[in-house]
Amino acid sequence: MEERMGNCWSYTKDQFDNLEKHTQSGIEFVERYSKFVKERSEIEINYAKQIRNLSKKYQPKKNSREEEENKYTSCRAFLSTLNELNDYAGQHEVIAENLTSQIIAELSRYLTELKAERKLHFNDGRKAQQQIEISWKQLESSKRRFERDCKEADRAQQYFERMDSDINVTKADVEKARQQAQMRHQMAADSKTEYSNYLTKFNQEQNEHYYTLIPNIFQKLQEMEERRIERVGVSMKTYAEVDREVLPIVGKCLDGMTKAAESIEPKTDSKQVVESYKSGFEPPGDVEFEDYGPGQTMKRTVSETSLSNSRGEAKERPGGGKSKGKLWPFIKNKNKSPKQNKEPLSNRFNEFMASKPKMTCLRSLRRGGSGPEDFSHLPPEQRRKKLQAKIDDINKDIQKEMDQKDALTKMKGVYEKNPQMGDPASVDPRLAEIAMNIEKLQSEMQKFEGWLAEVEGRLPWKSDPSRRQSGLYETQNSNSTTVANNCAQDRESPDGSYTEEQSSETQVKVAIANTPEFDDEFDDGDEETLPTIGTCKAIYPFEGHNEGTISVTEGELLYVIEQDKGDGWTRVRRNEEEEGYVPTSYVEVFLETNAKGAMTYI
Repeated sequence: MEERMGNCWSYTKDQFDNLEKHTQSGIEFVERYSKFVKERSEIEINYAKQIRNLSKKYQPKKNSREEEENKYTSCRAFLSTLNELNDYAGQHEVIAENLTSQIIAELSRYLTELKAERKLHFNDGRKAQQQIEISWKQLESSKRRFERDCKEADRAQQYFERMDSDINVTKADVEKARQQAQMRHQMAADSKTEYSNYLTKFNQEQNEHYYTLIPNIFQKLQEMEERRIERVGVSMKTYAEVDREVLPIVGKCLDGMTKAAESIEPKTDSKQVVESYKSGFEPPGDVEFEDYGPGQTMKRTVSETSLSNSRGEAKERPGGGKSKGKLWPFIKNKNKSPKQNKEPLSNRFNEFMASKPKMTCLRSLRRGGSGPEDFSHLPPEQRRKKLQAKIDDINKDIQKEMDQKDALTKMKGVYEKNPQMGDPASVDPRLAEIAMNIEKLQSEMQKFEGWLAEVEGRLPWKSDPSRRQSGLYETQNSNSTTVANNCAQDRESPDGSYTEEQSSETQVKVAIANTPEFDDEFDDGDEETLPTIGTCKAIYPFEGHNEGTISVTEGELLYVIEQDKGDGWTRVRRNEEEEGYVPTSYVEVFLETNAKGAMTYI
């Protein structure tokens, strides 16, 4: 019996040891897989970082030749490819983030729970094993005590029988032996009862141990192991899904690269090159024939448009006529013709630049300009483009100043109608400053337009006013404008070609007079209430401490009476007596397109 019980306990203990080793190896497998995913995530991060650095490295630098090349379709396609590559790197960062959040973090948390659950189940198994061993020891102890008491009772009975049969023993001794035998028999009976109880208890506990406790613990361990395996499978599936989720965006990035490559147009690029370097110079004329006579020396004679023509030779000409030599950029070899020794093009350009007045413009320097303000160091076509670009920039600056002026003028009108909202005089210094800025910009633009007209072969006062007139001047505030433009005419011959004679600096004076201070809608006598053009809802609270503003609370509904004009303020009304300005970013505007006086954003 004892041998069989020992074998059972040993078998159970061996099973627990096997399960403990197996579950521990399962935990180590999960840890190894988590480490694998973590290293993959680090690889994705490093790869994305290297891709971003590569894209950044080849991005065109500001104010460099690479930025100038972006006008070519091939360069723009490469820039698009770099941008798509940057987005492509972002998808690898997404992969790394999803691997970390959806797998590594989840497995780390699950491993903590798994280890705690495993420890609990094996502790329950050890407790059950210890309990059955304690019960078995109690049973063995009661059994040995019952056996010992039975043997003592038998010896006491035998002693009583010997004393009772011996005639030499006194009656008292016989009675004493008899009582001793009875006592031993009673102790044996008590030990038997105790042994029987322990045996029944042990059998019950043993049955519960092998049929209930141990199977339940093994079942829990089995379920725990199945959940672990299932969790690993889910993680592996997630690992694949993380990659699959970014495939559509990666595909779009690759499609963008393909589209960029297909957008390259060689003919367009070649036309851009021609347009960029087109000088506008005329080809040189024919070389004149000079007859040889006795006692005469052959003089160097060239056509008017020959590159070899210089100021010195022009001055030595009979008659003292001025030479109108023009640059011709296609002659590189000065010994190309035995009859002509032509100077290098670089010398002619240096001489050409030396003949031009070097004018300095603070605004041009501030904007990063270089060279003469009128770009006279450039060929005609390139000069025309630079001047046109300059005029466009000045137009933008004038538009910004005009927008600020309109906003301040309207705010001043509001202050004049409602003095409690603010002091109208507080806006005057800023209005005066803006008016001066506009006057300076307009004067500067007239100057550049004069140079542009000079390049295009017509004088400013002979050009079509409607063609040169900018829309910025067609305002109701300008009643009269006087423009005096004195352009030097020595730079250009009547046929539009460039001369080498130094010209005087162009001077343009613009006078603006009789400009009303405010729009008609802000006349002092106009007390008409502005119509409602929509509603708005405050998305943030605004206290409105400054004059002309109105305080609002979050979620409050108000009427819109004037939209944002570019200054970041919207005019609203709470009731007939309370109105003012609020930051446009603090409200959500709902315009009534059919409302009277409604305005739309430009």
